[in-house]
Amino acid sequence: MPKEIAPDKIVVLSGAGISAESGLQTFRDADGLWHEYSIEDVATLEAWEKNPRLVLDFYNMIRAKVWDVEPNPAHLEIAQLESKYNVVVITQNVDNLHERAGSTHIIHVHGEITKACSSIDRSLIYDLGDTPIKIGDICEKGSQLRPAVVWFGEDILSYGVARQHFQTAARVLVVGTSLSVSLFPSS
Repeated sequence: MPKEIAPDKIVVLSGAGISAESGLQTFRDADGLWHEYSIEDVATLEAWEKNPRLVLDFYNMIRAKVWDVEPNPAHLEIAQLESKYNVVVITQNVDNLHERAGSTHIIHVHGEITKACSSIDRSLIYDLGDTPIKIGDICEKGSQLRPAVVWFGEDILSYGVARQHFQTAARVLVVGTSLSVSLFPSS
């Protein structure tokens, strides 16, 4: 059965380009992080198992940079849309600039850099703010905390929820993404 379109619903799909305007380095651009760091060294479960300190250092650096920048006019305009429309932001970004701009309904499909999760139970999430994760920081189950982000080879978060929002949106606004990383698998 087809989903009913909500006439006042706007889904905003945002990517790294929107936060680049605030001063955050993207991952894929010519000067992006993946040109400085190897994905295999910092953004996979295998990297975590091999060298958790390097992985933590990488994500702690990103977390610190997030707190050094401010939401830009695009973030603020998206938040302002909520005064007239039912807005859902589905973001590929791990930063919190949409929240800081005032958006209230945000789905982070690649996780959140301002949070940590258990390395054995990703459903155990802890707010960090700008605090770095250190070796020895553990969850209530005794496992090392890791960044609450999606690494290569892991499933995106809230797939079904995001898909439903796209299916019921009257309008979709795509900002700051090349869609090089597929949000929805073809299968």
